[in-house]
Amino acid sequence: MAVIPSIIRRLYANRLNQINQFRINPAGIQQKVLSEILATAASTEWGRQYGFSSIRTAADFNERVPVRSYDDYQPLIEKLRAGESDLTWPGSFRWFAKSSGTTSGRSKFIPVSRESLYKCHYQAARDILAIYCSNYPSTRMFSGKALTLGGSSRINQLGNNSVSGDLSAILLSNTPFYIELIRTPNRTTALIEDFEKKLELITKISSKQNVTSFSGVPSWYLTLIKSVLAYTGKSNLLDVWPNLEVFFHGGISFTPYREIYRKLIPGVQMHYMETYNASEGFFGIQDDPARNDMLLMLDYGIFYEFIPAGKVGSDSPPALTLGEVQKNVNYAMVISTNGGLWRYLIGDTIVFTDTNPYRFRITGRTRHFINAFGEELIAENAEKALEAACQGTGAAILEYTAGPVYMGELSRGTHEWLIEFEKEPDDLEKFTRLLDETLKSVNSDYEAKRHKDINLVMPLVKSVPRGTFTRWLRSLNKLGGQNKVPRLSNTREFIEELYGFLVF
Repeated sequence: MAVIPSIIRRLYANRLNQINQFRINPAGIQQKVLSEILATAASTEWGRQYGFSSIRTAADFNERVPVRSYDDYQPLIEKLRAGESDLTWPGSFRWFAKSSGTTSGRSKFIPVSRESLYKCHYQAARDILAIYCSNYPSTRMFSGKALTLGGSSRINQLGNNSVSGDLSAILLSNTPFYIELIRTPNRTTALIEDFEKKLELITKISSKQNVTSFSGVPSWYLTLIKSVLAYTGKSNLLDVWPNLEVFFHGGISFTPYREIYRKLIPGVQMHYMETYNASEGFFGIQDDPARNDMLLMLDYGIFYEFIPAGKVGSDSPPALTLGEVQKNVNYAMVISTNGGLWRYLIGDTIVFTDTNPYRFRITGRTRHFINAFGEELIAENAEKALEAACQGTGAAILEYTAGPVYMGELSRGTHEWLIEFEKEPDDLEKFTRLLDETLKSVNSDYEAKRHKDINLVMPLVKSVPRGTFTRWLRSLNKLGGQNKVPRLSNTREFIEELYGFLVF
């Protein structure tokens, strides 16, 4: 099967050249994308309202069209779900990606156009293969099956033909028939809505097949891996799938799970490739295995702007184009897409690690941080600190969340961390101390607030029993799919809810 990567490289040689073009000329490619999506939507209701046909520059676009969050879009999306057409994009929408993200109580429904589906999401899937085969010419990934842990799909309740479901389900439902030949399980099984039933079936089916790759969210795949090992009685995954060689992962940070995966998949042939996709679009691919960042994909029909994270929520926040951003600054990402989203604040924050070409890391969410005492703690800070604490105490983490403990009349503030460990630390006090020390080293605001325990005292780290987060997610009907645990919160909402699911 070594001939297949060679064929893929030849087929995608032109595409790899196109990717190199936006490495070389990012501003020109982005201007072309903006012009194309504006021209396509010029005759829609929004196109006429904001004069898309006369917008020539990003500055014009910035001036005319306001930045919007999902809450701002929701009334319009309800119209689209009811079947109205030509509002923000030509025609009507058949597919709506249901996304609750980090367990918010209310689901989001993101419209997915045909252009977004094929020119963004499916193009990204092809690009991942092209880049992977270019990086690993001797790959034997195509000698076996690609394992899929998909979401669920169902017809919505509005009486028209539109379909809602996880983005993964929409993608699975629309892939060509021949993909079934290289994928496991079959489409019917992959789309089962009951996650626990689906997990059981996938375990039985896939454990008997030659799986060489899988892709998805690390936490949910870890659940599947443990199920497969328990079912087969094997101690590591290569005893089940000896030809397994790559995990294309995304959705959450891989940092807390890296050591667990290394232990469960100990072979030197195993590769990990990070991707950044969401219901709203596909944004980044790790193109260089030696780097811990991703290449911003600039020609998927998405025009990017960036607001300094500290300015989100202010009146008229500055939105910068690619040519104006700087390295090592935390930005909230704003997108305009070939799915009819215009200057949409997606809610993720990133930091550019390079601007030639544009590479970045995801740092967190605009709504998921702790700043109860002016400490400005973001997810990237938390991941680095937890990694250091794990390395120093031999621990491994399955899930966690953190929030503030507010100051009382006679007490000072702190942070409370609820952590479900795969492997308990040798010394929980040492773990807590390393966590605190690393947070001080990566976040000067946190360090200032911790100075001499004046405002913040040592964090409280509590180890919760195995299964706590699963029981919580099950109660919210958020098992599997694209649901993620909120890592940081500026309130105690999630921590207090989790306390109700502790079983000792």
